[in-house]
Amino acid sequence: VQLQASGGGLVQAGDSLRLSCAASGRTSGSNTMGWFRQAPGKEREFVAAIIRGGGNTYYADSVKGRFTISRDNAKNTVYLQMNSLKLEDTAVYYCAADRLYSDFVRGAVDYWGQGTLVTVSS
Repeated sequence: VQLQASGGGLVQAGDSLRLSCAASGRTSGSNTMGWFRQAPGKEREFVAAIIRGGGNTYYADSVKGRFTISRDNAKNTVYLQMNSLKLEDTAVYYCAADRLYSDFVRGAVDYWGQGTLVTVSS
């Protein structure tokens, strides 16, 4: 599975931004897709995930109510709509995919995309 992420950029606090991640290759390898992020000087952390079949979604507490993950199964693309961005959302965001959510959520991910930088300024 190859993952191509896009959509990062520089925004002001309170603004919105949408990230996209297109997957190609074995679709079974991307049953769970989502995002992690890594801020400067910090470890990579889980942000959000979505399951192919039922569309169940999962979020880190820090982004609940502000971020929305969705996917277009026909395009094998996942989106992360980020609203009410905060300074602490500044990070490199990584698209990721795995067969199993249980592996995904603990970072034991099979496939990683390149990171896309999101910078939130005051």
